Amino acid sequence: MDIKVFITNQDSTCDECGEKLGHHAWITLVENKGALCLSCADLDHLAFLPAGSAALTRRSAKYSTLSAVVLKWSRARKHYERQGLLVEEAALQRAEQECLDDADVRAIRRERESERRSEMDQEYVSSFAERVRQLFPNCPAGREQVIAEHACQKYSGRVGRSAQAKTLDEKSVLLAVIAHIRHAETNYDEFLSQGMDRPLARGEVQDEIDEVLARWQ
Repeated sequence: MDIKVFITNQDSTCDECGEKLGHHAWITLVENKGALCLSCADLDHLAFLPAGSAALTRRSAKYSTLSAVVLKWSRARKHYERQGLLVEEAALQRAEQECLDDADVRAIRRERESERRSEMDQEYVSSFAERVRQLFPNCPAGREQVIAEHACQKYSGRVGRSAQAKTLDEKSVLLAVIAHIRHAETNYDEFLSQGMDRPLARGEVQDEIDEVLARWQ
């Protein structure tokens, strides 16, 4: 199943969380639910790979359990044009590693890492990671940093960007940890890629999430 993400040409609002997304928002359209932001659609953990390298795109799509095509309407050509692909970070890294002999891929990787660093408030990320480790002392080494970096990216609409999360509120940190477990420790992404409805897919993996939370605490 091809999931499509659209970059809008007008101000948009998420029909699930009510968040005003502004101009050029990234949304996906869900039957009977309207436009959803990437966070509500459970696609916000995916990394964006711009169009340009056929080999990198092909390999990233191959290794990513869940992916989405990013499209934008061209007023000049009167049709949607492909902007790139949203893929799992691990899949993109694996594909990049296999393609590193390609100078274009090396340039893409440098640019992506530079953008990622610029989007991070490192002091806040460190505090968030420490809070994750405090609440979940048995989570695997280094996992708190992964969770914090994902949750705290600027402009993402992710849980770590909320005002409540900035106080390192326990509930907000827990939501970030649950989101990570859902994507990294269960078959949730596979269910989504098969077209399963999000609430049903979440129900399928809830017991697994509870088990992981219990082990990590």
